[in-house]
Amino acid sequence: MKMKPLSLLFSHFLVIVLTTSYVPVDAFTRSDFPEDFLFGAATSAYQWEGAVNEDGRTPSIWDTFVHSDRPGITGNGDIASDGYHKYKEDVKLMAEMGLESFRISISWSRLIPNGRGFVNPKGILFYKNLIKELKRHGIEPQVTLYHYDHPQSLEDEYGGWVDRKIIEDFTAYADVCFREFGEDVKLWTTINEATIFATGSYGQGLGPPGRCTPNILVNCPTGNSSTEPYLVGHNVLLAHASVYKLYKLKYKSKQRGSIGFSIYALGLTPATNSKDDEIATQRAQTFLYAWLLKPLVFGDYPDEVKRTVGSRLPVFSEEELEQVKGSSDFLGLIHYTTFAVTNRYSPSTIFPMDVEGFTKDMGVYVSPIGNSTFFASEPAPWGLEDTLEYLKDSYNNPPIYILENGARLESHSILQDTKRIDYMKGYIGAVLNAIKNGSDMRSYLIWSMVDLYELLGGYSSSFGLYYVNFSDPGRKRFPRLSVSWYTGFLNGTIDVAPQDTIQLKRNFSSYSSL
Repeated sequence: MKMKPLSLLFSHFLVIVLTTSYVPVDAFTRSDFPEDFLFGAATSAYQWEGAVNEDGRTPSIWDTFVHSDRPGITGNGDIASDGYHKYKEDVKLMAEMGLESFRISISWSRLIPNGRGFVNPKGILFYKNLIKELKRHGIEPQVTLYHYDHPQSLEDEYGGWVDRKIIEDFTAYADVCFREFGEDVKLWTTINEATIFATGSYGQGLGPPGRCTPNILVNCPTGNSSTEPYLVGHNVLLAHASVYKLYKLKYKSKQRGSIGFSIYALGLTPATNSKDDEIATQRAQTFLYAWLLKPLVFGDYPDEVKRTVGSRLPVFSEEELEQVKGSSDFLGLIHYTTFAVTNRYSPSTIFPMDVEGFTKDMGVYVSPIGNSTFFASEPAPWGLEDTLEYLKDSYNNPPIYILENGARLESHSILQDTKRIDYMKGYIGAVLNAIKNGSDMRSYLIWSMVDLYELLGGYSSSFGLYYVNFSDPGRKRFPRLSVSWYTGFLNGTIDVAPQDTIQLKRNFSSYSSL
């Protein structure tokens, strides 16, 4: 079903859909990056694994969401890319490419089917095998504990993230993960893109569990858009801090890993050079960044958010403030594109779409750079540079791991994805420029290694370096041109310069037709 235009704003945040032709001016190679910098790819459990009813896994809120009759949902992840059965094949492909790191998430309902209590030995075995397989091939695992998928049983029992009970359950779940996998995992992210999870899933109802105040855009079965995004954001911070404290006290001295917090980092720039648009951009930064980052780094919410949201914004106790402040070893960044910000409406802007709630509180208008639709946004690697500079200057230059960055293909079956190659050149170049400017950058992960089931886009949104034939029960993988480019960049045979891809195309013949 075609989405209504206003719903595009946060669906864009959740399923980024852009291509690009930007090529950096200055040539560079893999060797220009720090030796310990990690290049790799990313995925998540529900989008990659499939096997939703196998080996003791129970439904998560994502299962329930995509099997509902809500408008805009296409397909489901019951089989997805079948990573549960094909993980060895995928790891072999990663090793052949020379990937240095791979980001996964763990399915809470595969590991602890009821949300608490009984731990599923088959779930433990799968993730141990996957992580060991990565390590055997010299690939550093980065693990996200939560990617939109707590067990449906906890949602049914107390509403999941809208209740503080989830803090204890999430901490107990993390404890199992640290205990079972911590010897091999050094990089842990607690909650995936927390800002957009709280606002998109509990303000607009566009992601699982799909809660919002029913309005002209989305007929959510339940929810309150004016309060729940802030309540969920608050509980996410407390749960993250609880997990950080657990790891620090119980595991860090032996396992020597790091715990990070992830946000969606939309690039923001004034639509014009007017003072009004500069102020609007600062306000957008306050709501999209500082809302959750300021408590983590400095303690407590920004004054502007407090003034605007008022009594709808939860309040930390003094003890909670102390626990939240400083509770992140790194910042996990998810970035795809940049938006222009203004305080004036025009036909090219996307205005706040919920009748009440976060985007209305933010009170600014945004539009994709250079285009009035989300599906053909102009390339803006400079927007990533600006974002990294803002984070460096505003939040004490935190270590930053880019956990997702990628480009959607216009057609799922495209194999010669030259626009994606240009996209990668531009954004990898932006990361290098940020490093040269003093940002503490640690990794760049492309979304995604193989085609996945995408939230909202289903199987029509294609981000994979490898094409997956979803009509084939075997889910056969086929390399796109970007595989050859990324491989060459990582092994040092390709540098990044204003070059064409003619030679790559000549070498690309084995899978030119399906």
